[in-house]
Amino acid sequence: MAAPIEFALFAPYNEGASLVSCFSNWEEIPMEKDKQGYFRTSVELEDGIYKYKFRVKSKSWFFEADQWVEVNDPYATDIEDSTQNCVVRLKDGQRIVDTYVWMHDDKPLPPDHELVIYEMHVGDFSGGEDDAYPRGNYQHVIEKLDYLVELGINAIELMPIKEYPGDYSWGYNPRYFFATESSYGSTDELKHLIDECHGKGIRVIMDGIYNHSEAESPLTQIDHDYWYHHAPRDPDNNWGPEFNYEHYDEKLETYPARKFIGDVVRFWITEYHIDGIRYDAARQMASHDFMHWIVQETKKTAEAKPFYNIAEYIPENPSITNVDGPMDGCWHDSFYHTVKPHICGDRFDLESLKDVIDCKRQGYLGATNVVNYLSNHDHERLMVELANREIFDEEAFKRLKLGAVLLMTAVGIPLLWMGEEFGEYQPKSIESRKINWQLLSNDYNRGLCDYYKGLIGLRKNNQALYTENINFFFEDADTKVMAYVRWNDEGSRVAVVANFSDNFLTGYTLSNFPENGIWHEWTGNYEVEASNNTLTLDLGGYEAKVFVWQ
Repeated sequence: MAAPIEFALFAPYNEGASLVSCFSNWEEIPMEKDKQGYFRTSVELEDGIYKYKFRVKSKSWFFEADQWVEVNDPYATDIEDSTQNCVVRLKDGQRIVDTYVWMHDDKPLPPDHELVIYEMHVGDFSGGEDDAYPRGNYQHVIEKLDYLVELGINAIELMPIKEYPGDYSWGYNPRYFFATESSYGSTDELKHLIDECHGKGIRVIMDGIYNHSEAESPLTQIDHDYWYHHAPRDPDNNWGPEFNYEHYDEKLETYPARKFIGDVVRFWITEYHIDGIRYDAARQMASHDFMHWIVQETKKTAEAKPFYNIAEYIPENPSITNVDGPMDGCWHDSFYHTVKPHICGDRFDLESLKDVIDCKRQGYLGATNVVNYLSNHDHERLMVELANREIFDEEAFKRLKLGAVLLMTAVGIPLLWMGEEFGEYQPKSIESRKINWQLLSNDYNRGLCDYYKGLIGLRKNNQALYTENINFFFEDADTKVMAYVRWNDEGSRVAVVANFSDNFLTGYTLSNFPENGIWHEWTGNYEVEASNNTLTLDLGGYEAKVFVWQ
């Protein structure tokens, strides 16, 4: 039975628009503009799947005046890759995205302060196994969720999954903001992945690109300067037309770019049940007003569910997350840029190390205000950095373990870049680079993975590591040793001693040890006793010891 289905296009200053589609043999169906700036038409359609586009008299400056152009619906939830036509699905006389039924919406999810985040690229996360099967889809991520659970991961951050041109990309060139990347699988399969994550207590954070869009995104073709800045404001950091969040349409009393991205974000939370957003290039958005507003929209839409808003705001500024700041947290890029040269042996600077291990020294307020990492998709993995300095094998893995201790015991939320936990060594590339799962059959790689697993478990079981509490109780610039203690009000304590030199320190004495009595040394699984607030220990080169109060 047919039902009236409305097609609408928001294009308030364009002079004409029409609908072309498979149900009209691609002949134009005229659309009428209302006072709110929408072109509308209704068509009687049976349930089914249909393809369509709009034709519009463009107001973009790079076309001739009022030139008719074909554009896709900016709100299309599916794009056919081969034809680049919009796809609409109708069921029971209504538009639907798919028929997926959620199974795990009632499962409790971890709060922000407990998160251990795993950043992944869907296409490269699987497929580096020892068979010829290409993998690289949502369903193959599902197949590896038990591995992530065993590792201790309770949040995954998906590199952008909005529809982009072609079949392989990092995703930072989004063309369609409501459609999902077809090369990774269907909308049902993406929902199944998110649902399975929720069923295992894993939150799903989406990488959102709201600073810019890909050059041929529909809004650029309809009326470029209505939604975007006319030209790049910072040509050195420009990746496509930039949304203009300060442009206000007085006639319609709306901010066009905010209206569009607000609709995008609310759609992803309601339709895909995501649990957080990482905002790419947030500094380039250049609007704290917009960021305040969009974060409030996410919280309202998520309702009782936890929702974590993380800014990539580089260079850093703690004001982005503090009392008046819009975001919950931000990528802590100085952590990476400080820890890396210390692991690699390039320099030693106690004060800068202390600044990034205790982000409060940089002006951040709390543990959820920073997301720490030893690497991410933008940086080389530490294993690559070490190899570049001709540090290999046992020596490299020893240093990676030191980095892991710092990552898991610093104030803040830890993030792992896929494969880092077992020593993936491939340099970054914008070409496909499947992570090499076969490495886990090697003793060193397996040992590093087990070390990460243990540290993540330690973090979850010692809630001292969830707090902002930290005290640097010992430092010795000559031997390049520093020590700090984390604690909470319930008596949980974790002390970390780190050696940033090549030297094996035998019978090394630490003063100011935080508590006399028996401590458990976690890395070697033995007991030690501190007395007179001192502790004597043997400390290897580029090694960390982790003492847990019994």
